[in-house]
Amino acid sequence: METGEIRVLHIITRLDRGGSAINTLLTANGLPPPFRSSLIYGRTRDLPQRAVELRGKVEMVGVPQLVREVSPARDVMALIKLYRLIRRGRFELVHTHTSKAGMLGRTAARLAGVRRIVHTPHGHVFTGAYAGRSSTRLFILLERWAARFTDRIIGLTAQEAQDHLERGIGRPEQFASIPSGIELGCFEKAPGDADAVKRSLGLPASARLVGSVGRLEPVKGHRHLLDAFQTLASHFPDLHLVLVGDGELLPELRSHARRLGLAHRILFLGWRDDVPALLHTFDLFVLPSLNEGMGRALVEAMAAGLPIAASRAGGIPEVLAQGEAGLLVEAGNAPGLARGIEQLLLDPSLRFRLGQAARERARRYSVEVMLQRIEALYRELLGSGAAER
Repeated sequence: METGEIRVLHIITRLDRGGSAINTLLTANGLPPPFRSSLIYGRTRDLPQRAVELRGKVEMVGVPQLVREVSPARDVMALIKLYRLIRRGRFELVHTHTSKAGMLGRTAARLAGVRRIVHTPHGHVFTGAYAGRSSTRLFILLERWAARFTDRIIGLTAQEAQDHLERGIGRPEQFASIPSGIELGCFEKAPGDADAVKRSLGLPASARLVGSVGRLEPVKGHRHLLDAFQTLASHFPDLHLVLVGDGELLPELRSHARRLGLAHRILFLGWRDDVPALLHTFDLFVLPSLNEGMGRALVEAMAAGLPIAASRAGGIPEVLAQGEAGLLVEAGNAPGLARGIEQLLLDPSLRFRLGQAARERARRYSVEVMLQRIEALYRELLGSGAAER
């Protein structure tokens, strides 16, 4: 280890295309010297391109026993492997991300005697949207225990910190609010011809598009979005729904679209590399999540200047300035979501005003702002020695 180097280890359960993984990769790659980052990740089917490109810059180690679901045998094996890797790496700070990696990683770091421990939940599992009530109660008890030996807990929004404190997790002074950083530049300007993008999707230039980007999982609320679209479809014959993303609910959502008789008007695009171009093709953006730490896709849509209808859930209201930069609707309420989308479709001046406000507010969520605040937090925890190296 070079003199003056500060070794930091990031641990995350999955390196997928989700916001928590992108946030972790940007942090591991973006911190300047003297920080030297390493990354441990759990079972991941396909590494995103961003992770592949990072391999030559950041030491990355896969631990396949680190899985999202509860599995006592694999969890014990993952804990042992994490402990050994942490001891071997002689890290001064361990920063864990997401629930399972946060629990096992912080435990291993404590056992290994790491000087400082930081955790970013990237949302939370306290509402029951991810698991049943008994599992949720267990998660809360475990989080209370782990918070006792965690130096800082980073919430993506102030609401996330409040959600923890209301459940007896941690103390106010342990929390810091640092939004996930977005590479805003590629979303702010239209990268291509919107009509050409529509043609590539098999749609006429006159088609109006309601779009959403995110993993197709229950907590993201896409079922409610499809039900809301059914209400709108007959009133807006030129309207199409575009879903960008993949996940466990894809087959079910496709079947539901067929049952609604709307398969020809709902496009399931999977994960795409041209999200900026797609966003600039949408007439408006919808985020129907039942729970959301912050919503990277939400900020990307804001940077593109899109009018937005989103759930009043988790950190979403804070990101949208309590409705000043987008319409807020009740989470899990398809009729309410339909009314919000319809209001935007029928009011061009409202769409323009909210789009402009969203674009302006998105600048608070840049990668540069995130990295500066994380670096400052690390230096504060490690003391004056870190600042002088």
